[in-house]
Amino acid sequence: QVQLVESGGGLVQPGGSLRLTCVASGFIDYYDIGWFRQAPGKEREGVSCISARDGSTYYADSVKGRFTISRDNAKNTAYLQMNTLEPEDTAIYYCAADRVPESVQAMCTTGWVDYWGQGTRVTVSS
Repeated sequence: QVQLVESGGGLVQPGGSLRLTCVASGFIDYYDIGWFRQAPGKEREGVSCISARDGSTYYADSVKGRFTISRDNAKNTAYLQMNTLEPEDTAIYYCAADRVPESVQAMCTTGWVDYWGQGTRVTVSS
């Protein structure tokens, strides 16, 4: 069982930055990690996912060039650096872990994961 706890959300002005952190209760060395978000009235979407095996990454088109996912297995922690934030990025952001995903793209596009965090709210507004 892996418990995931997100932090780092908050209120930021358009164009600003935030870094989300996901801390796992156990070792994440063999888990692909993903960040998902759900905006009010919208379906959950995969934002970015990172492989445990080779560090390969996937980004949704809407965040490419603005968001960066990373992981530190020694700290059982993953991060999502979010730059040039837009009001459309407003959502609850969830961290997820999957033990044997087909691929990081599949993980992010299907949302079929083993574990979810509770989420952290990000609001982008002036």
